[in-house]
Amino acid sequence: MSEIDSRAVVSPTARLGKGVKIAAYAIAGDDVELGDGCVLEHHALVQGPARLGCHNHVYPFAAIGGDPQDVTYKGERVWLEAGDGNTFREFCTVNRGTVKGGGVTRVGNRNLIMSYVHIGHDGQIGDHTIFVNNASLAGHVTVEDYAQVGPFCEVHQFCRIGKYSYMGANSIISKDVLPYSLVVAPRETKCYGPNKIGLERNGFSAERMQAIEQAYRLLLRSKLNTSQAVAKMRETLSHSEDVLMLIRFIESAERGLTK
Repeated sequence: MSEIDSRAVVSPTARLGKGVKIAAYAIAGDDVELGDGCVLEHHALVQGPARLGCHNHVYPFAAIGGDPQDVTYKGERVWLEAGDGNTFREFCTVNRGTVKGGGVTRVGNRNLIMSYVHIGHDGQIGDHTIFVNNASLAGHVTVEDYAQVGPFCEVHQFCRIGKYSYMGANSIISKDVLPYSLVVAPRETKCYGPNKIGLERNGFSAERMQAIEQAYRLLLRSKLNTSQAVAKMRETLSHSEDVLMLIRFIESAERGLTK
């Protein structure tokens, strides 16, 4: 038996499999098909025409099967098809296809689509993919099996993302990504010294600030490497508990330091 909260909205044309759960204020719209074991959390939205296979989980405020965001769309009957075992997390959006793109957006099986991800119209998504928070796909993008799209990545329309590839955070993809590849946009995050304003607002005295600034000059602006800079801090600034805390932090770093 399905479990439909009395406050949910289920269209008379929706078709529900066995064991479907639809929570309060969730909506299963016209021409929506939900396979066995699907779950719509509160405030989740699935619009049709759309067909979701078995055991898909749609989290609060996700919008699945919305109209394509394309200026040529004039209300034609276009589709979203999703396989089994997909997870659609909060506020993600997956749009239906367009006539010029074949009319169908497809999402395969056992994909993880995290919060605020957007999958545009006519996307073709394989199996076992992962889209991390805020990744965004334009229309007509193909993502093959086991690919991972990192947070805040943007993928240009008609690009292909090959099998088992990985895109690092904030990468802008305007060309096809090779299968098995690691793609990361150039990034140059630097440390520019102590957070003077923040420290002053938190009541740091002039003496404490002076010691911290001297430590940062050794770390960032001298010709010493990190180990040499730490040794010099111990030699000249060990009277400062703030500097000793900084040294302990540096020496315990396992992923390197932003310098």
